[in-house]
Amino acid sequence: MLLTLFAFILALGLLVTFHELGHYWVARRAGVPIVRFSVGFGPVLLRRHDRHGTEWALSAIPLGGYVKMLDEAPPEADEATRRAVFNAQPLIRRVAIVAAGPAANLVLAALIYAFLGMWGTMEPAAVLAAPPAGTPAAQAGVREGDTLTAVAGEPVASWPQARWQLIEPLSLGGDVALTLTSDGGAVRTGTLRLTPQAVLPDGPDPLLAAGLALRAPYPVVGELVQGGAAEQAGLRPGDRILAAGDLDQPAVDTFVRIVQAHAGQALSLIVLRQGDRISLSVTPRAEAGEGGHPVGRIGALIRAELPETLVRLGPLDSLWQGVRRTADTSLFTLRMMGRMFVGDVSWKNVTGPVTIAEYAGRTARIGLESYLGFLALISISIGVLNLLPIPMLDGGHLLFYLIEALRGGRPLSERARDLGQRLGLGLVLSLMVLALFNDFSRLFS
Repeated sequence: MLLTLFAFILALGLLVTFHELGHYWVARRAGVPIVRFSVGFGPVLLRRHDRHGTEWALSAIPLGGYVKMLDEAPPEADEATRRAVFNAQPLIRRVAIVAAGPAANLVLAALIYAFLGMWGTMEPAAVLAAPPAGTPAAQAGVREGDTLTAVAGEPVASWPQARWQLIEPLSLGGDVALTLTSDGGAVRTGTLRLTPQAVLPDGPDPLLAAGLALRAPYPVVGELVQGGAAEQAGLRPGDRILAAGDLDQPAVDTFVRIVQAHAGQALSLIVLRQGDRISLSVTPRAEAGEGGHPVGRIGALIRAELPETLVRLGPLDSLWQGVRRTADTSLFTLRMMGRMFVGDVSWKNVTGPVTIAEYAGRTARIGLESYLGFLALISISIGVLNLLPIPMLDGGHLLFYLIEALRGGRPLSERARDLGQRLGLGLVLSLMVLALFNDFSRLFS
């Protein structure tokens, strides 16, 4: 719980503060006086003033931050100050200052993705399970052990990349070309014919419905019990079970059941150890199980492991991937929003702080790479959301500026702007209520 709370506060504080830094940086370049830059909200804990007169503050509530510019000149201000205030700036400068916040979030996401590309991440390889009969994957010719290497002609290096390339076609439907490599190295193509599927956060996985899933994790020997049957048979930690009895490539749960069924009976094994195939024989010891029935135990922890691949790129490729992934995610988010408005996608996909906090905690527990990926995704969401043409958001201000430009430089009346702000506030509050309702519905369902 504490990790989840800390990860959520860190994510929100960092991303919102970076957003405000975008506004600050461009406003400073435009010569607009900055009254205060606060990290956090509420009562000020620490403050200092820089040589430009800006107050830098650390406030008590660490959920973001804000930048306060001088919008109007005070009565006693000199002519230079009157020309420098925000509202006196040319239209193009006001547009740049307002757009800089969302742009900063998108730039941050691209840099995070670029860093992850250069750093390198271990991701599950896209080695597929046998698809159920009649599913689109089965009809496309997918077989057990195939590695998915490209989707619609776009190379994929791992299962997460494959999922990303497939998620939109799965929701829209249509034909998708798959490039598959068999266990033996033969390369072939297949066509995945998809029907549109509902996209629900708590619904079934659309990839599973299409028959696409990772091959079951393989059993690997972990810690051994001293003097146990596994140790006496010559098994070592790290041995991968390739065969048990007459069964090749057993799944973890299947291997456990085979061992339990061979109490007091010799069981032949083939294991992979440092690239060598080794044949062994182990005799599980009979121990009392549920109901007093004997079950076999070999005295070893059996881990479930998936084949993984290192995804790492050079600096230029990483930067290009970061920019491209940020652009793709932004466009995908906008398309999903549009489909919500026309009813093609459920409004249950709108999530709020509870769900964001939950995923912050989950990704933080997985590791740094996962948490950084989460930060990039939320940064994109903040950037895209703030660009929506809704008064109260940055996009709403940009909408007013667009109208001003179309009117030949004449801004909207104060009454019209006030009405727009009220409508925008109502819409933003409605979205917040919907997001919280969805959050708690998931939490208690």
